[in-house]
Amino acid sequence: MKHVAILIPNEAVLASIVDARTIFTGANDFLQSMGRQPVFDVQMVGLSKEVKVHGGMFSVHTDILLSDLQKSDMVIIPAISGDLQNAVNVNRDFVPWIINQYNNGAEIASLCIGSFILASTGLLNGKECSSHWITADAFRNMFPEVKLVDGRIVTEQQGLYSSGGATSYWSLLLLLIEKYAGRDIAIMAAKIYALEIDRKSQSPFAMFTGQKKHEDNPIKQAQEYIENNVTEKISVEDLSSMYAIGRRHFERRFKKATNNTPVEYIQRVKIEAAKKQLESTPKNINEVMYDVGYTDAKAFRTVFKKITGLSPIDYRNKYNKEAAVA
Repeated sequence: MKHVAILIPNEAVLASIVDARTIFTGANDFLQSMGRQPVFDVQMVGLSKEVKVHGGMFSVHTDILLSDLQKSDMVIIPAISGDLQNAVNVNRDFVPWIINQYNNGAEIASLCIGSFILASTGLLNGKECSSHWITADAFRNMFPEVKLVDGRIVTEQQGLYSSGGATSYWSLLLLLIEKYAGRDIAIMAAKIYALEIDRKSQSPFAMFTGQKKHEDNPIKQAQEYIENNVTEKISVEDLSSMYAIGRRHFERRFKKATNNTPVEYIQRVKIEAAKKQLESTPKNINEVMYDVGYTDAKAFRTVFKKITGLSPIDYRNKYNKEAAVA
């Protein structure tokens, strides 16, 4: 059997603990109902026998103390909450144990912003990682040596797994079920727990928030100009001239401040505006396209799908209640 250690960090998100345990023990149940042997030996592992979560509202009773578990095959790091720097600090005693398990052949999987604990081990340095889109700026600031991949649901490199935001971690859990229990068991789990299998991107759920946590005021003003003139066709030359900065220098400063090039930022602002209209208005695709400053339907569709992972019509059908009813 494959030993699965579900860590119980301080400041953990309870749902990510429960869901991880549910799917691994559920896979064992499915296997046994088919006359097959269970695959996973699941234990909840903590620094103490009882870990309080959600501000003390709930307690998780661990199966084994971290100090008593010498070897695991798979380590699951649930999502954490609250102040992320503090959450990393109060869980630092997990770090040497995680590193030791990985060096002894264990696979390590972080769920949602459990990625902050995984990144704090240094094992992800120079590697790619997925996490919740809403914490992307904080992650990059805290772990500049890790290559955070925007939008991707699941990332795996050299036995280190990470997943996108919130319930995106189900996709990672299904992947691990498929890898060790078989495709048929993963499909059964997806059906029984009403999950979408093989989802690749969290982009449709990402809300563009402007990335203004920096001190470069001319760039911040340029961002605000872009956001306040979403219907206009704005060029990089216009922006650099407006703020009396040479184009190449402007582009470097913009990228450094926002993690996007000016062109990417303009596109993201326009597509975010289009998403909101597609979600909440009866306008057709062409009307929305013109409202956000596009005149070329092919270009609009291409950029929209690149950013959201869906075509405009598919996005509208999925997230507009009136369209869904129709």
